[in-house]
Amino acid sequence: MTVETESSNVHDSNQEAEPAQLVDDEANKNLPVKTKTSCCTGLKAFLAALSFSYLTKTLSGTIMKSSITQIERRFGLTTSTVGFIDGSFEIGNLLVIAFVSYFGAKLHRPKVIAVGCFTMALGSLLTAMPHFFMGYYKYEATSHTASSANITSSINPCSLHQDVNETLLEALSSGCEKEPSSYMWIYILLGNMLRGIGETPITPLGISYLDDFAKEEDVPVYVACLHTIAMLGPMFGFLLGSLFAKLYVDIGFVDLGSINITPQDSRWVGAWWLGFLIGGVANFLAAIPFCFLPKSLEKPENTNKDKTLYGLLENMGTTGKKLTPAKPKPRKWSVILKDFFTSLKKVLSNRMYFTLLCCSLLQFNSFIGFLTYKPKYMEQQYGQSTSKSNFLIGLTSLPPIGIGIFLGGLIMKKYKMDIIGATKFAFSMSFLAYIITLLHFFVGCETHVGAGMTVSYEGKPIPYHENAIFSECNSDCKCASNAWEPVCGDNGLTYVSACLAGCTTSVGHGKNTVFHNCSCLEASAWTGNNSATLGQCPRSEDCSMKFIYYTVIQVVSGLFYALGGIPGYMIMFRCVQPQLKSLAVGLYTLIVRVLAGIPAPVYFGALIDRTCLKWGSTSCGQRGACRIYDSNAFRYVYLGLPAVLRCPSYLIAIFFYMLVKKNFQNKNSRPIENGGREDVPMNKEDNCKAKEQLPGSSDAENESCI
Repeated sequence: MTVETESSNVHDSNQEAEPAQLVDDEANKNLPVKTKTSCCTGLKAFLAALSFSYLTKTLSGTIMKSSITQIERRFGLTTSTVGFIDGSFEIGNLLVIAFVSYFGAKLHRPKVIAVGCFTMALGSLLTAMPHFFMGYYKYEATSHTASSANITSSINPCSLHQDVNETLLEALSSGCEKEPSSYMWIYILLGNMLRGIGETPITPLGISYLDDFAKEEDVPVYVACLHTIAMLGPMFGFLLGSLFAKLYVDIGFVDLGSINITPQDSRWVGAWWLGFLIGGVANFLAAIPFCFLPKSLEKPENTNKDKTLYGLLENMGTTGKKLTPAKPKPRKWSVILKDFFTSLKKVLSNRMYFTLLCCSLLQFNSFIGFLTYKPKYMEQQYGQSTSKSNFLIGLTSLPPIGIGIFLGGLIMKKYKMDIIGATKFAFSMSFLAYIITLLHFFVGCETHVGAGMTVSYEGKPIPYHENAIFSECNSDCKCASNAWEPVCGDNGLTYVSACLAGCTTSVGHGKNTVFHNCSCLEASAWTGNNSATLGQCPRSEDCSMKFIYYTVIQVVSGLFYALGGIPGYMIMFRCVQPQLKSLAVGLYTLIVRVLAGIPAPVYFGALIDRTCLKWGSTSCGQRGACRIYDSNAFRYVYLGLPAVLRCPSYLIAIFFYMLVKKNFQNKNSRPIENGGREDVPMNKEDNCKAKEQLPGSSDAENESCI
């Protein structure tokens, strides 16, 4: 090699180095300088505020779930009606969620979330208001308990009831038209609906905000943290529900010594309104931090570097300078709406998204109905009080779910799951949880042994729904058929009232009243004392052991189901185009609300109503809340319906997996959906590997992956 050649090569290399050096210099000038930012304007501050809002929204939602039984009894409603009240939350979501998800992303997202939290606070306070505008709670009670608070002498329930029965019914009927609380439950429905409207922007705008300004590999962990912290809301909500269920509804306004019922009684109503006051205050506090957060944050460093280098490489051939983008012109509403419907069409025409949606609909129908009436099931199936049911749900069922959600996010990050791996993992965990849940069918208790309801007065079983509460042993008492003040006989049978048990004397007063000379106990060939005490007979020890098995099954199945929660949630993000993420989440939530959240509590409640053995009565003599259910029929409805709904969802899941595998046959390639647009891969590493293999990839693109 000659000297001229060497110098020529050096000169050429210098010429080649100059543009590259210029690119590096210009890139360094345009790269954002790391400066100390206030903790109140960073991603961590937003994550903390969003986590607290998740906690408060789930707290107020759980307070509603834990108060369902109390509201049903307080307002004398059927299970299907109270299910409709619970579903009004979803109706509120339905009214605004599509537009909030689409247009909210173009506005100041933190402030939109703040408005939503304020609205939730208002809805919670409105839900509690009926308590302060209606009279004291009047539970069903026969005349002897109402008039013998301070009398210890012997009283004949049968003769007293016969003397005053007609007069009492006439008095109740004459005053029922003036009862102001007949339709006060409508305010609960409106408050719950308002809370649903306020909850709308939190999830779609909050998750999209995180996904826009966080590193891609950190998003699953952030979402896992959100859902894990959100699980504290239901836990605290059920624990608060347990505490307030022990307190009498009119605590502070009536003499508790005159109350003749206990929390184990099906007529007991706890202080349900206190929980909504606390939920309203918590939602108000959650709104405050979002008022001070910025509209946008600095993008992740790699993203800024990529975009800066792309712009420089494009401009090197022209001016060599960074061009200032022109200010976008405001678009007309007709153009915006056209763009909205175009985006909507793209999302719904995505086969993977649509299949996942169908699968989720069946799953959520099962899950919502199961969760709504879980406290009621524990009360009726295992004889637990409302307070203890809420306590056990908050203490045993929810923590494993929170742990499972968090571990699922960590597993997804550690093993760098692509969309195929996430799909297999999510549906495998869900199916395993489904198999474990089927064990619930084998740990149920038998129906309460009730005279005239499940067995005859002689102790022989009677056909389902062929009640015969009147018998020869109580024919002389002329008892009211719609009364419900159960007593437990020494023979182990529960009677609808002391009158229907044929009792002729009583001693004591209030909760300590004991009835003697009960003729119907003799009819069952009982040879012991013919006495009865207030309240239903307790469950057997065998039932208590089955309740422990039920709790263990709940913990294990909940843990496995939650493990696949975050991978399953992230699938929805990755099977649509990046610019449609917010709309996809909003539309997903909208359809789930409409076709699962609203109808599931109603038809679950309607089927549960059909298993009722004894209905209560309102002050007007109309049918009120159910007092006792057929345990076997209740179990088959409550457990069988979710099992039937979830089974076909796994067949759809298999089809979804086939679609995912078809579109992601090579984990380094990206699927083509929606008119040739490329979807985002599951992991950033896969994206970088794909760029390296593409022949047209620039050095800048490859450099951004280093």
